Amino acid sequence: MTTSGNRTLWKGAISFGLVHIPVALHSATSEEGLDFDWLDKRSMDPVGYKRINKRTGKEVDKENIVKGIEYEDGQYVILSQEEISAAYPKATQTIEIETFVSHTDVPFLYLERPYFVAPINKGAKVYALLREALHKTQRIGIARVVIQTKQHLAALIPSGPVLVLNLLRWGNEIRSWENLDLPAEGMKASAITEKELKMAEQLINDMSLAWNPEEYRDSFKDEIMKLVRQKAETGDIQSVVQPEQAETSAGGAQILDLTELLQRSLRKGGAKDDNHDETSVRKSVKDMHVSTRTGGAPKRRTI
Repeated sequence: MTTSGNRTLWKGAISFGLVHIPVALHSATSEEGLDFDWLDKRSMDPVGYKRINKRTGKEVDKENIVKGIEYEDGQYVILSQEEISAAYPKATQTIEIETFVSHTDVPFLYLERPYFVAPINKGAKVYALLREALHKTQRIGIARVVIQTKQHLAALIPSGPVLVLNLLRWGNEIRSWENLDLPAEGMKASAITEKELKMAEQLINDMSLAWNPEEYRDSFKDEIMKLVRQKAETGDIQSVVQPEQAETSAGGAQILDLTELLQRSLRKGGAKDDNHDETSVRKSVKDMHVSTRTGGAPKRRTI
């Protein structure tokens, strides 16, 4: 397993009932693919993307560029930056759990990107309480979170000692398999014999091992990096100055009294003061499960 960095990507709080747990997000994965940068062979300067008019081939100044959404074929609606900014979801710095579901309810097809969640600002005890409760009940939290002005649906999943926030794809982002030429389900419908099935099961069992991700490597990347090292060792290398990237910072959150808030949450049945409509969220999760069985794609729901 690749060792995760300590760089904090986001700070905020997990919220469920009336309880807030101050936490920080850390990337749970690293991009290990190859990145071929464009360089000017005459000067070894980085080459970036230009704003080019696709019809004339001429470069367009930034002030002459507007943003549009294609409403119908060839017909666009132009939106101002002010209109776009007003539509952005409010950044609350909160991973707001809206319901809990069984850990088997969310199909793997919806999992998009994982982040490690770690407690901060004396939130360790409440963090551990939520983690152990999720383990014991075999539940995961379905939450909404805003990261860099974009709203995400997410699943808060316990994994050993860590809570993992896995961003989910929206239901309407999953394509249907209805138009695919698939064999019918079941042995009889696919004309599979008992003998064939037993042979297939035996082959699967013979090839089965415990999962060890370290045994699997990107052979293309390994070959390319081997070539890069060989060229570097022979002096076939050029110096390139890359532009610096700015990092963004985020605010923090405070923890409230645990015992009192748990008691108040239980008295309210887990409801929040602002009376969120959790029924629609539960239906979204149910629709996600139904869509993978029927091929349907539920519409995005908002609260």
